[in-house]
Amino acid sequence: MNKLIIKNLSKTYPNGVKALNNVSIEIENGMFGLLGPNGAGKSSLMRTLATLQEADSGSAYLNDIDILNNPQDLRKVLGYLPQEFGVYPRITAEQLLDHMAILKGITNAKERKQLVDYLLDKVNLYKKRKKNVKSFSGGMKQRVGIAQALIGNPKLIIVDEPTAGLDPSERNRFYNLLAEVGKEVIVILSTHIVDDVRELCTKMAVMNLGEIVYQGTPQNALDELDGNVFKKIIAREELEDHAEQYSIISNKMVGGKPLIHVFSETNPGNGFEPVYPSLEDVFFSKINTSNVIV
Repeated sequence: MNKLIIKNLSKTYPNGVKALNNVSIEIENGMFGLLGPNGAGKSSLMRTLATLQEADSGSAYLNDIDILNNPQDLRKVLGYLPQEFGVYPRITAEQLLDHMAILKGITNAKERKQLVDYLLDKVNLYKKRKKNVKSFSGGMKQRVGIAQALIGNPKLIIVDEPTAGLDPSERNRFYNLLAEVGKEVIVILSTHIVDDVRELCTKMAVMNLGEIVYQGTPQNALDELDGNVFKKIIAREELEDHAEQYSIISNKMVGGKPLIHVFSETNPGNGFEPVYPSLEDVFFSKINTSNVIV
């Protein structure tokens, strides 16, 4: 069993932005969802754990590896799929993975060939191995990204905003692949897409403005809100008045009219109906903002 322990991690950029503010999390094997809006500090945390930037204070350990003070040791057991997985213009999937395997220290050519073939098969791209990665769809590029992240039997895999821009079928294939990968290692899924966490993760955290504002399971988060969320369809011109009177946690358009969810410890009446909360309700209530969900 692998264990990642993050304690009091803080990071302030030269422009004064506090990207991480005393972040503490413990994560074990499986899929862990890190949910938060753009600018919440998710990528800063991922980049710190991936040893791409230093923290100002705090500590992070993967098993007995001191991540902040021994980054080289961490890199040996790390798989990382960044938000933008860049590829060389004229290189095939096979060549790309072979190159990444060399960088990971796999010097035996026969061993490398077996590993590359195995990984391409695992991500269902073996038949496309001779094609230039540049010509791949977004979903196929992400699958190559996961394949390279699996090189070297990693104990920690970090995927940052992996499904942005994928169509529904590509997203489902990616979900299945991540779920299989997450059985034996720690996989941190950093995303602002609620569906990613709902579909994949048994444990999660919500991050906002550099801080962890919720840790637990998706189900516990839903249970905490149960009985305190009410819905109502209103006219567009009523939205401003309702925003003043009630604590709106989300709104979306249904049939051209806003469907609002509000947080209230008692039934607000006035046409509101109780509704079992969604993970979107959890997300917006935890970051204490109102947004249109698209």
